[in-house]
Order: sequence, then structure tokens, then C-alpha cells
Amino acid sequence: MAGAKERVRVAGREMTLTNLDKIIYPETGTTKADVLAYYAAVAHVLIPAAANRPATRKRWVNGVGTAAKPGEVFFQKNLEDSAPGWLPRAAITHKDRTIFYPLVNDPATLTWFGQINSLEIHVPQWQVDSHGNQLNPDRLVLDLDPGDGAGLAECVEVALLARTILQDVGLDPVPVTSGSKGIHLYAGLDGTQTSDQISEFAHELARALEADHPDLAVSDMKKSLRKGKVLVDWSQNSSAKTTIVPYSLRGRPSPMVAAPRTWQEVSSPKLQHLDYKAVMRRVKEGRDPFAAVEHGPGHLGGAEQVTHDGGAHQRLERYRSMRDPDATPEPFSGASGNGDTFVIQEHHASRLHFDFRLEHEGVLVSWALPKGVPESGGKNHLAVQTEDHPLDYATFEGTIPKGQYGAGEVTIWDHGTYELEKWINGREVIATLTGSEGGGLGGTKKFALIHTGRGQGRDAEGQWLIHLMDKDHHTFHPRKAPDEDSSDTGEAADDAADDGPVEKEQQEAAGTKSKSSAPLRAADFSPMMATAGTAADLQGSDWQFELKWDGVRALVVADNAKVRIISRNGNDVTATYPELTDRTCWPDGPFVADGEIFAVGPSGKPDFGVLQGRMKLTRPGDVAKARAAIPVRLMLFDLLAHGDEDLRSLPFEKRRQRLEQFHRPSDSPVELSPVLDERIEHLLESAQELGLEGVMAKRTDSRYVSGQRTRTWIKIKLEQTQEVVVGGWRPGKGGRQSSVGSLLVGIPDGGKLRYVGRVGSGFSARELEELRQKVDNLARKTSPFDDVPREDASDARWVTPRLVGEVTFGEWTGSGKLRHPVWRGWRLDKNAEEVVPEA
Repeated sequence: MAGAKERVRVAGREMTLTNLDKIIYPETGTTKADVLAYYAAVAHVLIPAAANRPATRKRWVNGVGTAAKPGEVFFQKNLEDSAPGWLPRAAITHKDRTIFYPLVNDPATLTWFGQINSLEIHVPQWQVDSHGNQLNPDRLVLDLDPGDGAGLAECVEVALLARTILQDVGLDPVPVTSGSKGIHLYAGLDGTQTSDQISEFAHELARALEADHPDLAVSDMKKSLRKGKVLVDWSQNSSAKTTIVPYSLRGRPSPMVAAPRTWQEVSSPKLQHLDYKAVMRRVKEGRDPFAAVEHGPGHLGGAEQVTHDGGAHQRLERYRSMRDPDATPEPFSGASGNGDTFVIQEHHASRLHFDFRLEHEGVLVSWALPKGVPESGGKNHLAVQTEDHPLDYATFEGTIPKGQYGAGEVTIWDHGTYELEKWINGREVIATLTGSEGGGLGGTKKFALIHTGRGQGRDAEGQWLIHLMDKDHHTFHPRKAPDEDSSDTGEAADDAADDGPVEKEQQEAAGTKSKSSAPLRAADFSPMMATAGTAADLQGSDWQFELKWDGVRALVVADNAKVRIISRNGNDVTATYPELTDRTCWPDGPFVADGEIFAVGPSGKPDFGVLQGRMKLTRPGDVAKARAAIPVRLMLFDLLAHGDEDLRSLPFEKRRQRLEQFHRPSDSPVELSPVLDERIEHLLESAQELGLEGVMAKRTDSRYVSGQRTRTWIKIKLEQTQEVVVGGWRPGKGGRQSSVGSLLVGIPDGGKLRYVGRVGSGFSARELEELRQKVDNLARKTSPFDDVPREDASDARWVTPRLVGEVTFGEWTGSGKLRHPVWRGWRLDKNAEEVVPEA
């Protein structure tokens, strides 16, 4: 790794390594390149000790420093926003928040840790399963920590005493010199006992050592009791505690390692802690004492060891409990796999469905697809996560006998390997599958699975959606999950939604409807507006989440004869979007609905820039041409009136139910904006991964307040945007000499136009052609701004402040200006007086 920067490929992942000659351990001259080389050399032994365990890290950005002047250290739990999407992670919900922890499951993750100087890796004694659930601990640990006056020799004495006790109860521990002061003892478990039970056992063991050897061992953590003794720290078996993972580096002045050792080594009077070079030599020679922990789980009480299946034995308990091995030909052995196998099986149970299975964490993580595998990106299918299956199931075909769980014929529809892009246990999976020749997939296809959080019944995992990310539809547009009629039977039967409570709430809503005393008029309605915010603004209330669609707001107003589209500023734009006004797309009778019109760009996601090509057109000939090139869709998210009922006084939760009753699914360009019942942090991450604008949060009890901006609707954007009013421009130079070089923009503030900066990038060629004519038509002699810096005003031309546009920007400066603004497009649907600061 010579040099300061290098592009590498690790475990199929491309990444750039920088500052490779940076000194991380000054006392030994150990560089970042050395650290990366070490983790690459020990990855195959470290990963089994850390895999599927939420990792916390200690990170020394500027190196560990020296004994006299230690470097600054950061303790990190939550995964950085800059972490690559492919990095495996688990979402763990604590009392007041959800933290996304990295999982050290592959060499690429270790390399990424080394690149950002995350030197120490700490993990709990339990794993998470493929559903994101915490499992029982699969190992016990004792941390033997010498107090003042004691050292490694005393730790060895206590370790040998503890070994005898553990062997008496059927456990065979492995010692690890911690790389700091003491010794860690690990013993593999079979996963049948909880963390509380293992902690209590470890506590009793520590008390026993203290009682039998009071001059050597202590179980109480008080420092005053530890002088000259070894603390037997049993508390790291708590589900909330972590221990440095074996083979991890230490952030000490010298690059020491938490190194697994043999008992012969521990018994030697020459025992010392090992540095990274010594550990690399041992690993190269094939020595891995810690393998005994990973491959030899035991049971407290001396019971026989269970068969090891890569940790999958706990995950397959439910599968095995639901089947009789003497009555069904399905596999039970839990054999090993290759790590990247997939299979899709056609399952003729009580109703036909497909089973979608991906090898992950030693099992086949499985989803039932009641409607089959999606054939295009335009329609998402329901996916119900079922119990994990053994890897042998990847080749299973046959008949499950009548009376057995999932009875019916199973055949392989396609099978092969997959390349993983993203996996968040229980939350989201993105993978590219390469099927077999002649298989049902027809080659290579990329799929996204996203958890909707809307499930009921036996499985807390709930329902998912599966989306085909084909070349024409890269973006995942979740739809409302199908109702009970379209859910699966057999494996997914108990996951079907129960419509009873929903019907009851709808009846209650009908009983509280607001009757109008006079016919409803379109002029009485105008859009309710959201306030920009962050996830922190959502505390203390019940919220419902939708994706934010990058388009223009529209009210759909209908009488018995026709449908009209009204923009946010009250203009009738029906002629611009005729495909949305076909009366056959809508229920009979009058209504007023609220939604967003958007166009899909080349990347397969809503693109406001593309929509600009439709917003300005009114002549039928121009519109007809543009419809073919720029089709639009309308995403409905609210129903304000239906028949003679004004629904705005109902809480949003009730209005949403009415909207779902009102909308008729069809092939028209009108669809419902799906409600996603998931944590906001995960939704924002998914929206960012899929290239969407952000998330809308709406309080479930919020009333619809026409024409007002409220905090019961919060828009949370992934990038900062700001609507602005154009108040001037500066001539261009070079190729833009005859056009506009930059626009001077502002925000209304107390009757004045507050100047917020100039924007000169982001304009399309067509916008530049039209721009000069626009500003010339609004020319005026004086500045409309309250204050413009001299350098910006020197050659400025002023215009009447009527035009509204939108920009993206980096941040607000201390003086209240936009930093690095980039033009997004015109907001023809908004008036200048409506523009407000977004943040």
C-alpha cells in the first residue's frame, strides 16, 4: 500500500483508501497502511468472532498519540451518514431512539473501519437474526482485570481457577490476552438461555472465586477493594454491555491486539500481550485458538454439545418447531453454504405463491410472494417475511404431505447467486440476482425489499414490498399493501390483515362527517402547507409518514360533469395536464382531492427539472406533443370533500381512510401516496438510497386548514432547498454574454424583499434562452431589495419581484445568505408573497 492514496477492491467492493502514510501509532511509527494490512490479514478469523453483532467503535481520527499526550478518541455507536450503502447494519431500538449499528460481516467492512481510523471494535455476546431481532447470547465472557499491585501473572492464576469451574459445568473456555492489562475468558453457549440468566451464572462464578480466594479475586467493582487483586468482571454478559472483539487492535501507544491464546501459552511464565505483528505471524501460521468458541457451543450443566451450524441453530428453531421431520421430506440438517445463494420456489399450497429466499447469516432468509415475482418496476408486490429456512432448502423440490405445514407441491422457479448492495436486518434489502439458464428470472435482475411496518398477526416482522429495479424503473415507489384478499395462504396465511377494525373506524368517521349547509365551491378550497423541519420535531405526537414527491401541488376539483386541476396559487391548469382529468379515472359525483403532480426523469425517480417541460404549456398542440415525451402522474394524499361532505374538520387518520375508500385502482396515472408505517430515521435513509426528495410527516389528529402553513404537517428534506423571488439579474460573460449570468434573489420579509444571494448555475440551455426575455419584460429602475452588497449591485439590472423559483444550497451563512445556491427550476404554481424561509 505504498503511497498516500489507492483505489482497491475488497470482497467485491470498490473503495478509495487515503492518507496511507499517516502515522497512527507515533511511538512505533505504525501507519494507516499497516493498520489496513493487519485487518486484511486477520479478517478471516476476526469476522467469525464479530459477525452479526452490533458493533460499537473507538475511533482516533488523528492517531492514538503517545503515553504522554494521548490522541483524541471518539466512541461511536450510530453508523455515519457517509457510510457506504452496502455496509451491513442492524437497527436496534433503545428506550428513546433507534441506532443503526454496523455489522462486521465481511472484509470490506473491516477495511472501511481502518480507512476512518476506527481501531477498536466492541461487540455484545449476542447476535441479531435476519429479522433484526436480538438472539440469546451464544457465548459467555469473564473480564479478568488486575487492580493496582496486580498484573498479568495474577490474572493467569484466576483464569486457571475459573477454567476449572467452567469445565465442571460443561464449558471449555478460551483465554484472550486483552492487549491492555488483563485476560478475557470466553466460552461458547448453545443459545438456550437469556442474557439475564448467563449474567447471573457469571456473577455467581465471580462470587465463588472471591469466596474461595479472597486474597486474589474480587467480584465487586469498587476500586478501593481491588488493590493487589483481580476483578472478575461478570457484568459484560449483560445484554447492554460490549467487549472488545478478539483480534481487534487497541488504541494504546503501541499497536497491541486482543489476542486469543492457548492454555499452554497462558501457563508460561513468559506470557506477554501481543502486538499486531506477532498476531499476524500467528494467523499466517494457521493458529486460531478462538475457533474453539465459535465451533464448540456448550450448555450450562454439562449437557451434550449441540451440532454447530454457523450460529444458525437459533434462527432455525421456528422452522423446526413447525415441521415434523418424520412426516415431511423438507430438509432439517442446516448444512453450510456459499454465502451468496438465492432460490425462488413455486409453491402450490392452498393458494399458489412464490417463496423468495436469500442466503444470509447461515440461513435462507425467506419471503412469501402472494402475487409472484414483479415483472416490471411499475408495480410493487406484497412480500411477507416468513421463518428462516435451512440452506439445504435451496435445492428442495417435492411434495409436502397433506396435513403438514405448507402442504403442497414445491418446485424451483429459478436459482443462482446474488450480489448484495444493502442489507439492514428486518428493514431493507437490495440485491442483484443472477439466475440459471432457462430460469424464471430470465437472466440478471435487481430487487429491493422494504419493510412497511404494517403487519399484524403472529409475526411482528409484518409486511414488506418487493420492487424490481429494472432499467426503466430504478426508483422504488411503494404502494399500499394489498388487503386480505390478496395476501398469501400457507406460509403467509396468518400474516393477512384483519379488516374488521378498519371498517369500524370508517363507520365512526362517517358518523362524525361534516355536512355542508350550502353546495361546496372550488373557491373555498386552497392547499394546506407544511413547515420544514427535522426528525427532532416529531417528538410527543403520533405521526403518519409518506414519501415527498418532487413535483407541484394540485387540487383536483370535480363536479358531476368534469374534473379540473387547480394549482397552489389558484390558477386553473387543467389544459396543461389533460391526462389527469379523464372523468373515467375518477368516482362519480363532486369531490375535492389534494395531491402532487410529478414527472419521472431518466434515472427513474421524480424529477422536478423534467416537469418544467410541462408546466408552461397550455396550447393543445404543444401539450399533445409533450404528453408523449413527458408523461405525468398524480399522487393523491388527501380528500377534502366528497359529495356534499366537507371532510376538512376530520382528523387526518379519518380522511386517509376516506381517501382509500374513494380511490379506484386502475391503469390511470392517478395513484395513492402510500403511507409507510416505519421509523423516520429508516425512511429517510431509504429515501436517500432511492434518490427521493424526502419524507412528509403528518400528525394523525391534524385537521386540514386551507391556505395555512402549519406544524402538524412537517416536510423533512434530504437536501436543503429554498423558494426564492427574483429581484434582479447580472449580465453573463463569455458564452452567456447575450443572456443572464446570474439571478439576484430574495425572500419576502415584513413587506420588504430580503436579499439572500445570487445564483448562476443549474440552468438548462432552454431556460437560459427564455430567461432574458422573462427578466426584460419585468424591468424596473430601482432595486426591490432592502440591501444588496456593492459587489453584487455594481452591474445589476432590476426587475419587479413576481417570478418565483427554487434553489438547492449548502447552508445559510452567518449574514443570512445562501451558500452555493444551484437553480432547480421555476415555481409557476406559487406567488411571490407565499415564499417563506424553509429553515
